[in-house]
Amino acid sequence: MVRKTKEEAQETYNTLLDAAEKVFAEKGVTSTTLNDVATAAGMTRGAIYWHFKDKNALFQAMCDRAFLPMEALLNEIVSTPHKDPLAGIKQLNVHFLNLVTGNARQQNVFDIIFHRCEKNSELIFFSAESEKRVECLSKVQAMIQQAVDQGQLHPETDTWIAMQAIHAYVIGIVHEWLEDSSAYCLMLHAEDMIDMFLAGLIARPPLKKVRPAEKECGLQLVVNNQD
Repeated sequence: MVRKTKEEAQETYNTLLDAAEKVFAEKGVTSTTLNDVATAAGMTRGAIYWHFKDKNALFQAMCDRAFLPMEALLNEIVSTPHKDPLAGIKQLNVHFLNLVTGNARQQNVFDIIFHRCEKNSELIFFSAESEKRVECLSKVQAMIQQAVDQGQLHPETDTWIAMQAIHAYVIGIVHEWLEDSSAYCLMLHAEDMIDMFLAGLIARPPLKKVRPAEKECGLQLVVNNQD
């Protein structure tokens, strides 16, 4: 009986996440209420509060369920010693794009985050997620540093900027592809797109510079815009 109860609780939990994913996509996160999710799931608000203390917790759980395979992939790749670090970086990013294109749930959750969600103080998810993002990106930067150490990249490569660039590139691909997934088959072209970036990284890597202070950098941007 205990086992059956746990199975039923897990089924209820997944049904609520499925309903949240559906309603968030239709109404947007800010406009969605817990009552909307309960109605879509065919349950009461009490069922939601049994599993989630509020909408933030529900949103977090929905994202965690979708992103867990990606986090597992990252941990698996970065924990494996690579004789060819750039091949590891390619594997990571190609697999990431293939996971997104081959999994409807991950597509839906990314679409909600990119296009159906206001990043405001009401959603504390993004504050917590920023810490996890820093941790993940630091692992990617470590792989780029391995490529430098093994002579695959210029010894003066700015690994921080290289990491930021590849992250922006890959997330940008997903963001734009979700705007019109019929434009092209991302799974078919994922490897070519990553190869193109890495070829540019090898040929013209960002080199270390004396970084201006943040205020100076912003001031320079304003001056350039006025020119």
